[in-house]
Amino acid sequence: MHKKLDFGLTLCLTGNIMFLLFAGITYIYYKLFFKASQGFIKFLEFADYMVLIFGFMVFAVGLYFIWTTARMRLKMKSAIAFYILMEAVLMFCELHSYLTRDFYHPYSTALAIIHSVLSAAVCFSLIELDPYKKCLEVFLIICIAIILTGMLGIVFGIRLYFGILINAVAYSVLFIGLKRMLNKEMIEVDCHGDRARVAEYRGFFDDNDNEKTDAQRAKEQSEQNNK
Repeated sequence: MHKKLDFGLTLCLTGNIMFLLFAGITYIYYKLFFKASQGFIKFLEFADYMVLIFGFMVFAVGLYFIWTTARMRLKMKSAIAFYILMEAVLMFCELHSYLTRDFYHPYSTALAIIHSVLSAAVCFSLIELDPYKKCLEVFLIICIAIILTGMLGIVFGIRLYFGILINAVAYSVLFIGLKRMLNKEMIEVDCHGDRARVAEYRGFFDDNDNEKTDAQRAKEQSEQNNK
């Protein structure tokens, strides 16, 4: 089942790479909107749509594999689903700002801050993968720091797609790191059908020490030292 989880992370990574490409095309789109021919602008808009649709498709499929493979962790899974929906809405508004200008303000300070804070909160929710591992905690803090730099777009007077670009960078780094930590067994994610990692969520201790989580073994060791 861990192969399916790794595949899900790979798809999520691919989706965020597509978002990076989307941000790049969108930047060119707005830079050339009044300079290039209408035919070229239409081509850029079509390319943006294709990249965006493909990116969200693979991201959503990746979430499906994570959802159906990893045990429990409903908050984390729901947070990722919310993030995908939020980015879809914002990217649509970015491409159709001439239609959504009545309620969508791409230079809004409040919008940029809320977007970065919510994205950081979703990133932090991945601590549920293995909440007892320091390496995961430190790595998530680094990714959150990258995400929060998206608010610098306010300082430079850049549209919200700057925050979307920074998010795509941070989440790409995030999924690359998660894949590496999972494959090197730096983190333990209990999956359906994997008995060795079910103990963390079962609520009782198994007699076999190999099936206990690191936290359980540390607690027992501490109790023995106190005797």
